[in-house]
Parts: sequence; C-alpha cells; structure tokens
Amino acid sequence: MARIVMKFGGTSVADIDRIRNVARHVKREVDNGHEVAVVVSAMSGKTNELVGWTREASPMHDAREYDVVVSSGEQVTSGLLAITLQSMGVNARSWQGWQIPIRTSGAHGAARIEDIDGSDLVRRFGEGQVAVIAGFQGIGPDNRVATLGRGGSDTSAVAIAAGVNADRCDIYTDVDGVYTTDPRVEPKARRLSKIAFEEMLEMASLGAKVLQVRSVELAMVHKVRMFVRSSFEDPDAEGMGDFDNPPGTLICDEDEILEQEVVTGIAYSKDEAQISLRRLSDSPGVSAAIFGPLSDEYINVDMIVQNISEDGTHTDMTFTLPSGDVDKALGVLEKEKQNIGFDVVQSETGLVKVSVIGIGMRSHAGVAATAFKAMAEKGINIKAITTSEIKISILIDSEYAELAVRTLHSVYELD
Repeated sequence: MARIVMKFGGTSVADIDRIRNVARHVKREVDNGHEVAVVVSAMSGKTNELVGWTREASPMHDAREYDVVVSSGEQVTSGLLAITLQSMGVNARSWQGWQIPIRTSGAHGAARIEDIDGSDLVRRFGEGQVAVIAGFQGIGPDNRVATLGRGGSDTSAVAIAAGVNADRCDIYTDVDGVYTTDPRVEPKARRLSKIAFEEMLEMASLGAKVLQVRSVELAMVHKVRMFVRSSFEDPDAEGMGDFDNPPGTLICDEDEILEQEVVTGIAYSKDEAQISLRRLSDSPGVSAAIFGPLSDEYINVDMIVQNISEDGTHTDMTFTLPSGDVDKALGVLEKEKQNIGFDVVQSETGLVKVSVIGIGMRSHAGVAATAFKAMAEKGINIKAITTSEIKISILIDSEYAELAVRTLHSVYELD
C-alpha cells in the first residue's frame, strides 16, 4: 500500500464525461489498496470566465473578492468529482483549501503556501476515505480565501503530498510524460522515463509547458517524487495501475538516475526580445541603476551581455526580456535615462531562446562547442549566449527556431 496524491488539470475535468474518466483513474488506485488524495483544477475555461466577470464588474476590484470569485471554479470541480466517486461506491468527500487548512501568505491573487496541517487528511485515509481537494487556494492570515496564482493547482498538489508524506505526486495532464523536446516541432522526440528535479526546473522555466516552475521548485525542496502521466489513457489499460513502473515520466532526485545522459532535452521559448543600451559609463552602480527600476516594475530580465570599449571608459549593455514587456521597459529606461547615463536605446523583438539542458553536462567538455558548430553549419546567427552548469541558452531569430531545435536534438543524439 502506498499514499498517492493525484492532480488533474482543467482539460482533464472539462465536462462530466471527463470527470467520470478521472473518477475511474482514482478508483483504480483505491482498488489497488492505496491511500489517495486528489487535487483538481477548475473545469477548462472556467477560471478565465470568472476572471472576466470580476473585471467586467469593476476593473479596479478588491483582490480579496477576486479570490472569492475565482476560487469557486475548483470548488465546483471537487464537489462534482466527490459525487461521481460516491456513485461508483468510493468513500470520498470534497475539501476546500481552508478546511484542511492550507495556510498562505496575504498576497491575494498570488499567495504562497506557508503551512499545511495534513493530520485530518491522514486520519481520513485511515478510515478508507479519498480526499478530493480544490487546488489553487488556501486561507490567508486575514482568515479569507487566498488563491495561489499561475500554476497554483500543481503547487497545491505538491504541497499536500509533502504535508501528508505521500510516496508520490502524480500529475495527470493531456500529455503522457516529459519529452526530449516538443514533439510538435520534432516528431523524433522521445518520452523520458526519468528526469532530475534540476533538469525539469530548467525545462519548465525555459519553455516546456508540462509543469509549472513553482511546483517543481517545491518538489525539489521537499523531495516529493512527481510523475507526469496522461489522464486520457484508458484507466483500466494494462500497466496503468503498476505503481513501480507506470507509463509516464518520473521527476526525482538525480541519485535515482543511475547513468545520466550528457543532454536530457531541448527547450525553447518564443516571444523573446532584447534591449541594448549604448555608451554607458563604465562605473560602479550602472547595472543597479538599470535593473533596479526594471525589477520594481516586475519586468523579468534574463540574458545579460556587457561589452567594454577599448579605452575602458564606456560599455554597451544588452539584455533579454519577454516581448510583451518591451514597451513598459523602454518607458522605465527613458524615465531613468539621466540616472543611467546612456546615449541611445535600441530594441528588437521576434526572437527565440533555445536551450540545451542536462545534468551530464557537468562532467563532459565540449557540449557548448557542439551547439555552436551545429548552428554555424545551418547558417543560424547567435545573438546572445548564457550558460550554467546544466544549461546552454542561445538567442536567435524566430524564423530559425524549429530548425535549431531539430538540429540540436539530432546533434546530441536525442532522436
């Protein structure tokens, strides 16, 4: 017997038929003797509808009341799934975040989980009851419902798994695992049986949409083993109930992976842009004068490249950011021009960041050189480069994105 947290996203619970399918997945694990908690998202499209209603009611709405409205989507799903499970003879009840309770910070709309008391859930497990939990929500210090923001339901599931000391957290989605790259771009992409937390964190932050970054961070900190699997496969198919070797991808500590590949996967992120500041004074405090105001406006900067002039008195600074933030960033820089002291600012959109990821890169030389040579042979100009122990990212024109992904996937023998 094991203790499992199962999480189902919006497409998996989009209507009653799909909720019945989810219930079959849950019943399979119960019939196998496992203790089960289920975390559900709102039905597909419902959260956007609820957000739209709050904005229509008042563009400048109270964040606390916003949370009351948008958290109702998960409440509906949890109740419907509990009813469906009960109709199938499974002892189940629904839980809202405040009932567990899941304690959060007071940042309504973007709260962070601070504590979970899983004792009541564990006691109910002992009575053979399945907990069906509304994801994306908790209770803030003001004793009001607080939502967790983007990726909230995945984060809820991992936090609950840590809170009840679960053996695994299964994330059911519309894909059957984590692939070496996007199969829509490279049909030769293959599903990974295992991937380390650090690699998955890089994949998620660099464009892979399978998991949200927050949930992977939380899983890595608390050593919660995650399993990505498809909710659309037949719940009763052979192997679906095999706890030790189910279909999908295990995200775990690197110690569980006996032999690391040099490169695990290729990720890409569209809609990147770059801004360049020309002829800055090369003096202490310049970088702080640029990136401090950008940070204050919540503009996320990624790659940073600095070039010093021959005489050592001036420098050019180039950095990347999401295309949607370019106009906002240019406004901030123009406002701070006197403090920063640049001659001219230039911007370019329509760029793509392609990244090579793998823990095995730590112990192998020449990985970066292989990527640069492959790009040169295909005539792809690299505009910027950033590296870490387990990642190489290059910035290129968007028209070459798919060619670059396929080329790198092949050159590192991931096909």
